[in-house]
Amino acid sequence: MTSELDIFVGNTTLIDEDVYRLWLDGYSVNDAVALRVRSGILEQTGATAGVLQSDTMDHYRTFHMLERLLHAPPKLLHQLIFQIPPSRQALLIERYYTFDEAFVREVLGKKLSKGTKKDLDDISTKTGITLKSCRRQFDNFKRVFKVVEEMRGSLVDNIQQHFLLSDRLARDYAAIVFFANNRFETGKKKLQYLSFGDFAFCAELMIQNWTLGAVGEAPTDPDSQMDDMDVDLDKEFLQDLKELKVLVADKDLLDLHKSLVCTALRGKLSVFSEMETNFKNLSRGLVNVAAKLTHNKDVRDLFVDLVEKFVEPCRSDHWPLSDVRLFLNQYSVSVHSLDGFRHQTLWDRYMGTLRGCLLRLYHD
Repeated sequence: MTSELDIFVGNTTLIDEDVYRLWLDGYSVNDAVALRVRSGILEQTGATAGVLQSDTMDHYRTFHMLERLLHAPPKLLHQLIFQIPPSRQALLIERYYTFDEAFVREVLGKKLSKGTKKDLDDISTKTGITLKSCRRQFDNFKRVFKVVEEMRGSLVDNIQQHFLLSDRLARDYAAIVFFANNRFETGKKKLQYLSFGDFAFCAELMIQNWTLGAVGEAPTDPDSQMDDMDVDLDKEFLQDLKELKVLVADKDLLDLHKSLVCTALRGKLSVFSEMETNFKNLSRGLVNVAAKLTHNKDVRDLFVDLVEKFVEPCRSDHWPLSDVRLFLNQYSVSVHSLDGFRHQTLWDRYMGTLRGCLLRLYHD
């Protein structure tokens, strides 16, 4: 009586990138085998269906054993059980933490809690991403958030140090952490045209300019419970923004600001008459958004307000993006010529970021 036994012997752990992708996408072994057969691998390699099944199962076992190490990537680098070349280690980590655009748009700005996790069934159905993959991506977001939320210093650097991600992916995770912490609304119907990349771009600008880390502030008492440098918005800065309201509350300042902008842009905008007519409404919208950021709800509704107060009015008047850029630039710099205005530095910190965000949000 004879028996057959499949034996895999080796030193270096073999990683099949295609099988790894199928595992990350949440396919079962049988589904993965079916997809591999459909790709023509049996004809390409001359392997049998049984060998393909065994090969797929072997890879899946390896990935399951590696997964606990992938939860804390530095452990993967220092373990001795799996002999994996550094380039392969980097690939395993990067791919494990890569996420789907459709998925992140559904959870961006939401609290990374059990309540949101209960919605993953619906998100899976809506996006066509397997539930298992949705859970992996959500757990990755939550894991990174938990590790870095209390840390001082650069958010991107902290993510790279603890999760060994590429610079681009670390910046994306920084945006996810920043949005989850500040609970920015991104799910409203009027915001659906915006991509994760649009929001991530704005998050990076806000982290660089509107947080405590942006101005290099540090606690005088090392034991003080100061807000996290790159995660929390600078509350003193948000309070100070109320001072900008004078730009629209003082009629003389508002009229002079309009005159300066119109004089500079006459003959340069295709929508000059529309801009001249709507200047005061647009200016009130932009300044009032700043003045309201002392309230948590208004911080959460920042992007809704920017679209309602600026993007939609300009879009309804068919402003080309080039005109939006010219207007915002002139609108920002003209304030420096207002003799009665004494908050130039505050204005620049606010409008420098807002101008960049609005140009990214405006899709003409």
